[in-house]
Amino acid sequence: MSNQNLFVALRNAFPADLDALAVETDEGLRYSWRDLDRATAMMANLLQSLDIPKSSDGVPPRVAVQVEKSVEAMVLYLATLRAGFAFLPLNTAYQSAEIEYFIGNAEPAVVVCSGAHFPWVSQIAFKAGTRHVFTLNDDRTGSLLERAAHCSDQQAPVARQADDLAAILYTSGTTGRSKGAMLSHGNLLSNAAMLKDYWGWTQTGGPQGRGDVLIHALPIFHVHGLFVAIHGALLNGSTMLWHGKFDPKKVIADLPRATVFMGVPTLYVRMLADAALTREPPAKMRLFISGSAPLLIETFNTWRERTGHTILERYGMSETIMLTSNPYQADARYGGQSERRGGTVGFPLPGVQVRIQGDDGQALPPGDIGGVQVAGPNVFAGYWRMPEKTQEEFTADGFFKTGDVGLQDERGYVTIVGRSKDLIISGGYNVYPAEIEGYLNDMPGVAESAVVGVPHPDFGEVGVAVVIAKPGAQLDGEALMAALKAKLANFKVPKRCFIAPELPRNTMGKVQKNLLRDQHKGLFTTGTP
Repeated sequence: MSNQNLFVALRNAFPADLDALAVETDEGLRYSWRDLDRATAMMANLLQSLDIPKSSDGVPPRVAVQVEKSVEAMVLYLATLRAGFAFLPLNTAYQSAEIEYFIGNAEPAVVVCSGAHFPWVSQIAFKAGTRHVFTLNDDRTGSLLERAAHCSDQQAPVARQADDLAAILYTSGTTGRSKGAMLSHGNLLSNAAMLKDYWGWTQTGGPQGRGDVLIHALPIFHVHGLFVAIHGALLNGSTMLWHGKFDPKKVIADLPRATVFMGVPTLYVRMLADAALTREPPAKMRLFISGSAPLLIETFNTWRERTGHTILERYGMSETIMLTSNPYQADARYGGQSERRGGTVGFPLPGVQVRIQGDDGQALPPGDIGGVQVAGPNVFAGYWRMPEKTQEEFTADGFFKTGDVGLQDERGYVTIVGRSKDLIISGGYNVYPAEIEGYLNDMPGVAESAVVGVPHPDFGEVGVAVVIAKPGAQLDGEALMAALKAKLANFKVPKRCFIAPELPRNTMGKVQKNLLRDQHKGLFTTGTP
């Protein structure tokens, strides 16, 4: 049987001229395809040389990575696949309590962190039984590169089957306990290959006669930047213009050299705020894609008016990669429709099944709102070491319950109208109220708390906390937020905290978060609570 390691498919798509430009950074560094091939081989050889016991259950060793964005960090991801290991990306904003949980739960054989975090990350890792901890910095320094430099630049990719584990992405649950979504080589490759066709990736007609050129300005610790963007470019043999951090002026300046841009709504809002964004810089662009958070219709319309381009919005999640997309061109499955409709996430992608079901488990007719359920080769196998939770999240006939609430109209367009699990998506990052409430409720003087998401012109949504004090206690909202910042990633910390005498409840005693959302929905859009 052929080697179905995802890396093999990506490597086979490299252009014949390995000395051509593969990646150019915003600092002027240039990497050829040969550089990527050699560097991934050296890192893969380093991983394979480590004294790592083979698991009794056949699950590959895990490599947990919390580093700043760099081309070398991408190389580490590819090398992990090449060595047959499983990649575990961690948000760079995670703090010690979060890292301690992830390392304890995933039991990685290798941990890679930034040099500045090595003292505390290595302490957590060694205590949890991880024997190999390396550093990798965004300036091409660190012990990982120093060790890999002594390894051979020739390596045969380890054989993997389509169902073998390739990555674990942690996604929190409503209970606050994070779940590791297990994605296979087949999940990732099937989605990448399908998107290559559906989004019209091409190897001709780009700048200077080349094919598509991608501006990569996303983080690489979640699905959008790590899988959708990188796999898309590599599987097409396309050059990437690599931005370590998003700077609207730098991205706008790169638009004339590119054809594809992927971003979260926040990035589009920030580019629209820059006077340099006119119709001229993106004149030769082919496609702008938005995802990871709802795109406000105002942003959708303003972008089209300013640039002449219509943003393509799509929908996916950690457990499934991409599920739906507005059409790039006419979709024969839906009457040849090609319109990108603002406020929708488009059609189910080829090979993906999407259905809307009521609380009684029955399929709903077009236009009715219900739970969004999905199936397809891109859908994950389950949660890491959580068989009960996995069983709970799948229907008897194999559909995954996304937890999102939406509808599909008679034309086939899917619209996501809410999230049944109270998930907040802020700037493209998932924020789970139950986790934040747990920390707030443990603070001195706090009797109870509720966190809700409200609209925000820049981040799409942000959290607002409402806290109830214990009898006799005096609380200060700003002090509570400061205490949270020491415990949680900054994107999880609510933007405002109100001290209230009580929380609204229904007759069953359940907190009515919908009333809190309504109360504070104009906080950042009109300036008043």
